[in-house]
Amino acid sequence: MIELTQNLKNGKMELTEVPFPFIGDNQILVQVYYSAISTGTEGKTVKDARASYIQKAKSRKEEVKKVFKSAQQHGVAKTYQMVMDKLEMPSPLGYSCSGKILKVGKNIVNFTEGDLVACGGGSASHAEIIAVPENLCVKIKEEKNLEYGSFTTIGAIALQGIRQTELTLGSNCVVIGLGLIGQITIQLLKSAGIDAIGIDLDQSKVDLASKFTKTTLLRSDEHLTERIFKETDGYGTDAVIITAGSSSLDPVELAGEICRKKGKVIIVGSVPTGFSRKNYFKKELDLRMSSSYGPGRYDNNYEEKGIDYPIGYVRWTENRNMQAFAKLIEQKKIDIAPLISHLFAFKDSIKAYDMIISQSEPFLGICLKYDRTKTLINDRVVTNKTHSAAELNIGFIGAGSFANNFLLPNLPSNVTKTGVATARPHTAKNIGNKYGFSYCTCEGSEIVTDKKTNIIFIATRHNQHAKYVLEGLRNNKHVFVEKPLCLSETELAEIRVASLESKGKLLVGYNRRFSPLITKARQEIDETIPVVINYRINASSPPPDHWTLDLEVGGGRVLGELCHFIDLAFFITKSKLTSLSARKLDTNLNSIDSCVVNLSFENGSIASITYVANGHADKSKEYLEIFSGKKVITVDDFQSIEILGQKSYKSKLPKQDKGHKNEIHAFCDSILKGSDSPIPLKELITVSKATFAVIKSCNSDGSSIQIC
Repeated sequence: MIELTQNLKNGKMELTEVPFPFIGDNQILVQVYYSAISTGTEGKTVKDARASYIQKAKSRKEEVKKVFKSAQQHGVAKTYQMVMDKLEMPSPLGYSCSGKILKVGKNIVNFTEGDLVACGGGSASHAEIIAVPENLCVKIKEEKNLEYGSFTTIGAIALQGIRQTELTLGSNCVVIGLGLIGQITIQLLKSAGIDAIGIDLDQSKVDLASKFTKTTLLRSDEHLTERIFKETDGYGTDAVIITAGSSSLDPVELAGEICRKKGKVIIVGSVPTGFSRKNYFKKELDLRMSSSYGPGRYDNNYEEKGIDYPIGYVRWTENRNMQAFAKLIEQKKIDIAPLISHLFAFKDSIKAYDMIISQSEPFLGICLKYDRTKTLINDRVVTNKTHSAAELNIGFIGAGSFANNFLLPNLPSNVTKTGVATARPHTAKNIGNKYGFSYCTCEGSEIVTDKKTNIIFIATRHNQHAKYVLEGLRNNKHVFVEKPLCLSETELAEIRVASLESKGKLLVGYNRRFSPLITKARQEIDETIPVVINYRINASSPPPDHWTLDLEVGGGRVLGELCHFIDLAFFITKSKLTSLSARKLDTNLNSIDSCVVNLSFENGSIASITYVANGHADKSKEYLEIFSGKKVITVDDFQSIEILGQKSYKSKLPKQDKGHKNEIHAFCDSILKGSDSPIPLKELITVSKATFAVIKSCNSDGSSIQIC
């Protein structure tokens, strides 16, 4: 199938062949018939992509700060490459479309194959086939309404802005900005029995809005404020909805002038809010932001998992807003036809964006029409025709930022890259081309069953790890899986059995034990005496809704990251882990985000792991102290080492090295040589058991738990 993407580095747009998207249990696979271009939002995105590096940096100051911090850790060259990788990643456009359902996920009950639908959200991009969550999809009853229905998501944005005003029949409202969303807002207000006044800089847009409301004004009208007060019986308007996109404070300042006392100002468009205090204070105005399509937007439980808000508590969710707008189209209470200025064939979509950026002619609503007679086949996409078999034939499942930055660049040169699978079509295609994989797909199981592939790398979200590990081992593949190995003790038991029965080797990405500084530290330790380990991790604190904190998807921070540090302590002591205890810092999060773990080993060694999420970002992330005999070995963030003893020693690497390359090469060498996996299966199982025990101990007031 074909998808429209743009390169964030240079703004180049491309219609490219990509595989069908992966369809999850809570998703719907849709063949797109029409998609609407949001000329404001998408136009800005395209314009920003075509800007210079300096202009990009000025508009993304927070990202620039992160780049400087990364350069300190990883070095300038590595950071530059990471930034370029991100900029060169193709990005899809679009978020509002319509079409026909081809397939539904196993948890879907309200939709069936063949239903006509309107779709929204980031996955509702300009592509021939899309996979969208159930709560971002609504039914369209008649095929004749599909063209207008492609504007449903954009209409829901306008509808949510009106809901934020809480206006009732007979009220009045001013709409500042008469672009596509502003025009729809005017019509919706009229349908609700609310007197609407439209304002814009462009005479043609003012003229168009005048077909739907009696009062429309140019911003340049010197009597504008006076006329608005006259139209509102001298009080000022009950509410202002700002649908304009501008870097100027004028829309917000104007809203303060024309609102009545206790009125409301609703921001739907992209405008700055650093306004003067006078009018907002004097009139005690209520300033509100309207969140896209409505409640549920940006909530993973709602959008990705399909968990609805009960209608008795949240009447108008984003899905119910979309339903309401689709019904208004069906009932002909809103007229989209005069708002569509251009209809392009999908194959000519790049011309539409060139017109938007160049402003070569007037435009408003732009719709893309797809060739629905085209036969679309769900097949892998060839990205490298010069495939040659080798002893090491690697397939990748999951290729997000971590894999792109730390795994893929460190693959040995003597391997053949067979296939790569990611859930997103444009990512799969980009990784396939960039790293020379023979093909790309969105179905991970295709990689597992590929007879040419004998090594599988798994770097998906954590809840998919066990599934692909088991599939890989049962197909006698060698499996490298990023941590964690799995998210449950049941999965762990299955993996243990599969590993013992498989001809393939298993390795979990516990890379720290392969760091050159840890290798140096191990050489300085007397293995005949126990050691004391003090390991402090100053972990960053991700947003509360980050997927890694979702216990169903990411497993939480103990399973997802603390396993690294338990493994390293295990490796340093070279002894059997016998027991542990742990205490957590009480927070409002569902998962454990800060804790102290104490480990005891059979040879008498002890380790204390302090994992905190409430530290300062300027402090190094990892600080390891090893007390062995009369020696103290300190490793600071895998960039420097200090050894105090009879012979003191200091060394600093030019850049941080956490052992990713050494780890991957050691695994591949073990396969070539037919030797054991770099980390014995027994240790992999023990580390996973330990992370489950940490959670149990944290939830039982720090009780000691034996590790078998």
